[in-house]
Amino acid sequence: MTHMLIAVTAMFLQQTCGSIARALPAVLAPLIIAELHANAAWVGIYFSLTAFAGLIGQLGSGGFIIRHGAIRMSQIALLFTGAGLAVAVLDGAVGFVLSALIGNGVASVATPASSQLLGRWSVMRYAPFAFSIAQCAIPAGILLTGYLGPLTAQSFGWRDTMLASAALCWAVALMLQPLRGRLDTESSARHPIRLSDLRTTITAVLAVRELRSLSFACFAFNGTQAVFVAYFVTYMTSQGHPLVAAGSLYSTVIAVALPGRILWAWVGGFFVAPHLVLGGLAFGMAVSIGLIGAFTPHWPLLAIGAVTMVVSATALSWHGIMLSEAARLAPPGRVGAVTGGVLSFGQIGALSSPVYARVLRTTLEISLITTALAIVLGYPVALVMVRNPPPIRQAITIIVIAPLVVSVVVRTYRVSSSSNRLD
Repeated sequence: MTHMLIAVTAMFLQQTCGSIARALPAVLAPLIIAELHANAAWVGIYFSLTAFAGLIGQLGSGGFIIRHGAIRMSQIALLFTGAGLAVAVLDGAVGFVLSALIGNGVASVATPASSQLLGRWSVMRYAPFAFSIAQCAIPAGILLTGYLGPLTAQSFGWRDTMLASAALCWAVALMLQPLRGRLDTESSARHPIRLSDLRTTITAVLAVRELRSLSFACFAFNGTQAVFVAYFVTYMTSQGHPLVAAGSLYSTVIAVALPGRILWAWVGGFFVAPHLVLGGLAFGMAVSIGLIGAFTPHWPLLAIGAVTMVVSATALSWHGIMLSEAARLAPPGRVGAVTGGVLSFGQIGALSSPVYARVLRTTLEISLITTALAIVLGYPVALVMVRNPPPIRQAITIIVIAPLVVSVVVRTYRVSSSSNRLD
């Protein structure tokens, strides 16, 4: 029992940091978009990249967890989570692309590692509660981010807020070090790491009927959750609500997920079959998300809060009972791999969201058109350069590079001017 409590506490801290890191860009998106003069569609691009990176990371997580242990992989996940937040402060889209890939690739091993540890040390009767309490860290992190993120960003700037959150992740990674020898008792240093693990994880999950059902449910649930978490604050501000008010409402309704996760674990663990509980949650998600689509600027905040509380109690409260079921069905010592397989379907669900799919399609179309134009225009220029003497080649090189240099100077001047105005 002592080991279970220690494991739950450690994974609660680990999951809280991960939750803060995932929610912070969404909460600060209106400030970031305004400062960088970016389109709101970049929010969708950012979170589609995080889903893609998380998909690859979770599919390949099982072998690394077995080889290095759940605590060690939790530490590595936290280090990469902090790194993802830190690189986001780089100017422009490059920083956020790197943030999405770094902060959600290797970092996505955090939840499978947590499940491996809790599956090892949880008493069977209390396993749903152990998983649910650890997963309460997700809404807890979102709650903290929604309340403190906008206030901190308005006082110190969104960049300093990102860096402070990165430092928190690194500090928690250091705090977990004393637990490694005590809890990481199943690591196998000789366990092989193969590229085929990505395919094996998927096929192993699909081969078992119960795990297959969980995976498909995770696909739908995580897709719904991803859209809500990524766009709710931006959606509210677009309807005329102030950023701080939108962030506070977001955090208030997210708080419902804290008791919600415990409630569903209690119901599913003692009274109702877990698959029936998950079915009821799916129905609640469908109704409440449909009502969110009907919001207008004239809706009272009380009504908006009531609808979003239902979303929180359903779309943000399914994790504990689903993960405990995945751990129960997993072969001995393979909880992390099975969890990664189930959760990978959730990442696919996030990528398959109509919002993200449209953004990705538009991005792909622009990329293909740009590439085609570059080939059509670039080939004749390159041919002229090859067939002429060095002075002409140098002149053409300067003409080609000059627009790139001008854009960098303009961006630098814009940021410098904005900083001077803030001072």
